[in-house]
Amino acid sequence: MILIVLISGASLGGCEEPGALYFERSVEDLYNTAMDQLLDGNYELAAGSFEEVERQHPYSVWATKAQLMSAYAHYQGDSYDEAVISANRFISLHPGNPDAAYAHYLKGISYYEQISDVGRDQKMTRLSLEAFEEIVRRYPTSRYARDAQLKMDLARDHLAGKEMEIGRTYQSLDFYLAAINRFRNVVERFQTTSHVPEALHRLTETYLALGVIEEAQATAAVLGHNFPGSRWYSDSYALLEERELEPRLSERSWLLGIF
Repeated sequence: MILIVLISGASLGGCEEPGALYFERSVEDLYNTAMDQLLDGNYELAAGSFEEVERQHPYSVWATKAQLMSAYAHYQGDSYDEAVISANRFISLHPGNPDAAYAHYLKGISYYEQISDVGRDQKMTRLSLEAFEEIVRRYPTSRYARDAQLKMDLARDHLAGKEMEIGRTYQSLDFYLAAINRFRNVVERFQTTSHVPEALHRLTETYLALGVIEEAQATAAVLGHNFPGSRWYSDSYALLEERELEPRLSERSWLLGIF
């Protein structure tokens, strides 16, 4: 994980934490108080202190740095919604700032760490994927692009897993057309994920159940060509063999435009 404190300052020590009563303090005093709180693990206090830097000294160079550090403190404290809000504000106000790539990364990782299992809604998975895609597109040479790419692959695999779960449910209920749509979605949109071999096998099963023999044979043929050692191909081949059929690619199959 590439999460680092980008901006640091020497601790001055003996600084009072912001209280109910407002009093003006130097920007150095406020910023270093926030850093002390961050290093001590007092993330909520640190986020508030970084925000106080901007409130009291909005035109200082420290205000810009404090905006990003506030997002980081929120993230460290697992306050993901606040982290995203702060990161978005930084991006909106400072799109050309050298640290904008990091702000995008904070957004992505805040969504990513809220990804739930495939049995639940995948909104956070989609949002994290969008945020990481933005990093790779806009900042391909940044230090965050490689990690973003890895997390994009994991997010896509997660979304494909969700499609597979829904497709299997439809298949078990004999809603074959709905199941086919889900399995096709995996094949068409998530070709690099680990779920494609099973999706092709499930398509073979559902096409056979519907009596769409030509597509069943074509799907099994594509599965065998791309994943010849897969257990899913063995299962698909056995299904066809039971019906005295064999894998055979059809020029009319939609799969020709995919593989």
